[in-house]
Amino acid sequence: MECLRKYIDGMLGNVLYMLFRFLIGAMFFMHGAQKLFGWFGAKQAMGFVGLMGFVGTVEFLVGLAVIFGFLTRLAAFGGIVIMASAFIKVHLGINPLATGGELAVMYLAAFLVLTAFGARKWSLDHLLFKKEVF
Repeated sequence: MECLRKYIDGMLGNVLYMLFRFLIGAMFFMHGAQKLFGWFGAKQAMGFVGLMGFVGTVEFLVGLAVIFGFLTRLAAFGGIVIMASAFIKVHLGINPLATGGELAVMYLAAFLVLTAFGARKWSLDHLLFKKEVF
């Protein structure tokens, strides 16, 4: 019975972590796609030019890498850099709710988790290389 409980706990943990990874990646991908292409309800595409083009490109690529579990730790580190920079440049203050920076803080926390745990079991890295590459 104990063996069955450990198996179910392990399987449920893998499923929930994959769902977490997918949701964080999908939302970050969508933010990048909004900036670059005007998708997902954006009023105007900013394209690949300037700082917002760079940020949109990083968000787009990091989101895809996290969704598929490809170089997840490296991608999450890129997300940390972008979100820390966004918080410092745009939302700096003691109370993130007052400065509009709560989303940057939430993404930063999520990317810290992804950096610590990587892609885990179900990922493109495991499919291609049988282990996490980075």
